[in-house]
Amino acid sequence: MPSLTRRVSPWFLLLVGVSALGGVLSVAAVPVQSEALFIGGVFLLVLAGWAVSLCLHEFGHAIVAYRGGDTSVAAKGYLTLDVRRYTDVGYSFVLPLLIFLIGGLPLPGGAVWINQWALRSRAWRTWVSLAGPLANLLLGVVLVLAVALVPMPATLAAGLSALALFQVVAFVLNILPVPGLDGYGALEPYLPPDAQRLGARVRPWAPLALLAVLLFVPGVSSAFFAGTQVLYAAVGGDADLAGAGFQALFFWRYL
Repeated sequence: MPSLTRRVSPWFLLLVGVSALGGVLSVAAVPVQSEALFIGGVFLLVLAGWAVSLCLHEFGHAIVAYRGGDTSVAAKGYLTLDVRRYTDVGYSFVLPLLIFLIGGLPLPGGAVWINQWALRSRAWRTWVSLAGPLANLLLGVVLVLAVALVPMPATLAAGLSALALFQVVAFVLNILPVPGLDGYGALEPYLPPDAQRLGARVRPWAPLALLAVLLFVPGVSSAFFAGTQVLYAAVGGDADLAGAGFQALFFWRYL
């Protein structure tokens, strides 16, 4: 087995740095009582933090695939957390960020190509699919714990809580059994051949159809977000703090 690449991309570290800068600005807003600093800080914190989570989501897929037998992911650079290594930066990185800003839906794009035939079993294929959403959920839980256990200004707690909530939403969204999403990928190895062929045909547009339903069909979006709020509360998230962070992130909606 080729050696696992351990070098972390400086581009990933830059995203982490921008998110940290947002956190610093949100804290700096407290002594000067600056709403502009608060909004700008939360905006950078959550937006760059979401970009970081996109990288972690894809790294989750890649590292499990590597352990499951697809060593080609190391040669492709997927294990370095380098967004430039993704198969389509526009679809995998830019488009999800735009959807995130426009609709508030954290929808990751397909970013890494996994050689399914190299994986040792159907179970490994399932865990490769689940690894991405589970990375989002784990990050969300870590952020919730940080807010609950580490003393910090309410401004920073609001930004981190909003970012944590979006991780939970991303987990729920990706775990849905829709072709093109990870929930379907986890089930696909166990489906009959006819169902797999049908899934392959609808995979390119099924996530966009789901997105349209969530955004434009009355009642569906509210029901979906109500479900994610239940899970967010179950892992200890503070809905009021997340709401304050949400308002700062999407400040133009409240002008």
